[in-house]
Amino acid sequence: MFIRKFEQVDYPAVKAIYQQGIDTGNATFQLTAKSWEEWNNSMHSHSRIVAEKSDSILGWAALSPISNREVYSGIAEVSVYVSALARGKGIGQKLLAQLVLESERNNIWMLQAAIFPENQGSIKLHLNNNFRKLGVREKLGKMNNVWRDVVLMERRSKTVGV
Repeated sequence: MFIRKFEQVDYPAVKAIYQQGIDTGNATFQLTAKSWEEWNNSMHSHSRIVAEKSDSILGWAALSPISNREVYSGIAEVSVYVSALARGKGIGQKLLAQLVLESERNNIWMLQAAIFPENQGSIKLHLNNNFRKLGVREKLGKMNNVWRDVVLMERRSKTVGV
């Protein structure tokens, strides 16, 4: 298994893995995977990676800007998704560690994540990559008629911007 830069031809596999995460009910407020255009326009053009083994995409990670205002250009939100068949094998760890390196190469000094409290695997993954819990935003959004909380986490670079 190796990590490489995302290419547009990877999107069908990325979209399928994204939908698998959505289907858990604990990955995102998104109810269906975005179209290529929506996904492409919502993510930074840099810091998009995939985990591949034997020509199969096992997971992906990417950064999205939190705002289009210049003052926030060094801050990005993290997305990490691993195929249902590949979970629990350290792929998320490899993706997030590489994404941190990619972010710093691209002058991103702070990464943030908003994770459902039920998604303990993702919380642990972020803690293992030097993210810290900032707190819980209660009833941040309603999904399927249920109010959902999110755990806010951040990682500040020791080498970029500060």
